[in-house]
Amino acid sequence: MSDDEVYKASLEYHAKGRPGKIAVVPTKPTLTQRDLSLAYSPGVAEPCREIARQPNDAYRYTSKGNLVAVISNGTAILGIGNLGALASKPVMEGKGVLFKRFADIDVFDIEVGTEDVEKFIETVALLEPTFGGINLEDVKAPECFEIERRLKERMNIPVFHDDQHGTAIISGAALVNAIELTGKNIADIRIVVNGAGASGIACTNFAIQLGVKPQNVIMCDTKGVIHSGRTDLNPVKQPFALKTDARTLDDALKGADVFYGLSSKGALKPEALKTMAKDPIVFAMANPDPEIEYDVARAARDDVILATGRSDYPNQVNNVLGFPFIFRGALDCRATAINEEMKIAASKALARLAKAEVPDSVSRAYGGKRFKFGREYLIPTPFDPRVLYYVAPAVAQAAMDTGVARVKLNIDEYRERLRLKTEPGRAVMSVAIHKAQEMRKRLALPDGEDARVLSVARQIIRDGVAKPVLVGNAGRISAAMKGFDSAQFEVADPAAPPSHPLLQQRFKERAGMFSDKGQMDSYALAALMTDLQLVDGMLSAADRIYRETVPSVLRFVSKRSGTKRVIGMHIMVLPNRVLFFADTTLNVSPDAEVLADSARLCTEAVLALGITPRVAFISYNNFGAAAHPEAEKVRLAYDLFTQQSPGIAAIGEVQADVAISPDEFRNILEVERWREPANVLIFPNLDAANAAFRLVRTTADATALGPLLLGLRRPANVMPRGSSVQDAVSMAAVTLAMPVLATGSGMFPAVK
Repeated sequence: MSDDEVYKASLEYHAKGRPGKIAVVPTKPTLTQRDLSLAYSPGVAEPCREIARQPNDAYRYTSKGNLVAVISNGTAILGIGNLGALASKPVMEGKGVLFKRFADIDVFDIEVGTEDVEKFIETVALLEPTFGGINLEDVKAPECFEIERRLKERMNIPVFHDDQHGTAIISGAALVNAIELTGKNIADIRIVVNGAGASGIACTNFAIQLGVKPQNVIMCDTKGVIHSGRTDLNPVKQPFALKTDARTLDDALKGADVFYGLSSKGALKPEALKTMAKDPIVFAMANPDPEIEYDVARAARDDVILATGRSDYPNQVNNVLGFPFIFRGALDCRATAINEEMKIAASKALARLAKAEVPDSVSRAYGGKRFKFGREYLIPTPFDPRVLYYVAPAVAQAAMDTGVARVKLNIDEYRERLRLKTEPGRAVMSVAIHKAQEMRKRLALPDGEDARVLSVARQIIRDGVAKPVLVGNAGRISAAMKGFDSAQFEVADPAAPPSHPLLQQRFKERAGMFSDKGQMDSYALAALMTDLQLVDGMLSAADRIYRETVPSVLRFVSKRSGTKRVIGMHIMVLPNRVLFFADTTLNVSPDAEVLADSARLCTEAVLALGITPRVAFISYNNFGAAAHPEAEKVRLAYDLFTQQSPGIAAIGEVQADVAISPDEFRNILEVERWREPANVLIFPNLDAANAAFRLVRTTADATALGPLLLGLRRPANVMPRGSSVQDAVSMAAVTLAMPVLATGSGMFPAVK
């Protein structure tokens, strides 16, 4: 966009609708008089008394433990200067949005109308009872150093000046990985830092903590090199004054290994870049325009490793990779401070994450771009959800190790809890994942040489979910899985299928029922191996259209004896509940017996996931209010199901809103009959089920998992197009955890 377009769009974005970017939202019910009496007077008196008796109970009864103050006096706003406290408010609100979006931390933005250091310190210090942590923002140097130091000494909650430490932590991770890629030794490298403000000094100190020798760092300010002969240096700059003949930035850069730019547009000239050492590492972090443009740097040196603050160039040094997750870890262990060890732990966690395989969800967020550790991918991208469960546990562990944590966490459990926040499906699938990890079953994956299927297989191995059996060309699969022990996976090639007396016979019989009688492909082989129990289940994980893959499953995996129809069930993960929808994919116009059978199959699956099912047979009608064959069909299905499965809570025929919000419809429902909402919704036909799942998925902030194919003798599932690798891994676990029942066995009797 042009500058004029940005100007207009930005103002419209902030002014449209409710002005600003943030709001305060209640977290408890406020619908009734009782709710209000508990929220305020008289009920609120009780937690007040408890906190007076035991101050730590503030973390139990209030939002203190998840509340951060973002505080500024507006003296150094975003690089655009001292515009005053009020003008900093849009930035502080924006910071609050990032805290909430990336780490689910609540924020009050506070703009303090003073440039007096003493008044500012006193104001912030007096806020300690309200907050779990303090994020200082856009406070100019050198005052910011004294302000942070004195507040940390005075306050017993974390105080963190992100302008200093955020850039240092993120660039530190990039530095560690860049040094590894170039084969250099951190103790030997020479660094030139251009910019002696808060970020420049913090980045320099952090690099020294990572192992850079202080005598190998030259710092420059607006007057040139900071050297021992200068008499104009303030106390903050004096420690960086070296005895050197270099007087200009260009002088300092000759033979240097690393350039840290925290200054202004165009400060690094191509001619100076050419004088740097082999494989120069350039962090041009001035915003919005770097010290040297990406294309200019690449034209000057094809061996340059470049990072900037811009999202349209590789290796974006973005503070959002740090502060939300550092505070998340600090808050969750109730740290009294954010110390140097915690910052280093965060930086090293980011460096480690950059070397892990990048999931599809991240690639999709960046228009399908693929990321792999290397010169143009030194640090994770800001939209990588894994940052939360890499960085926060590392920070919390460092806090515990250094004695500033007031709560001891089990780090493995904590990491898993955070992972569930970023992967809603994993929370639902956690029972299945643990089951699968314990059973270590074998899972067939057709299209085995496909890049996405290989990613799924590798992640299945890493998570310990199953032993993948990759079905496809053996040579290509083995080459692609180089680096994994051959004992961790198997290969089945349709050109040389496993020797089994029934395999070829079954293929000929089943294929002969259809028009295509060609060679056995990977889907046919995977399905036959599943049906013949040569593997424990199969999952189609390739990015294919559903109708291309499901026919092979239905053709070659036998239907369970006594089951009316194979059905498709979607799991809908909403922010405050989980719903199961059926049949969303296969049966266009089921009769009452098929609907009852669908309910039975769904109930089995839901129980296998460790969830208590509450089944509702959905209709346009409540309890026979209108006589129509469609409503009567649903009513009959309900009767059949309750006769066959008397121990399962069920209701029908009923409208969807009545089923899932019974408290709002007590005029329709008998109180004792249906107290809790339904979670298994059996729809009268495919039109209703498919439309409902698509509407909920797109309008209710829901994650849709599935569909699960229910009613097969052996577990087999097909991932829909566009699913992420992590969704496929979760589906692999649930596939292997599904009950495998013979006729008349299991939780329910078979349908006659």
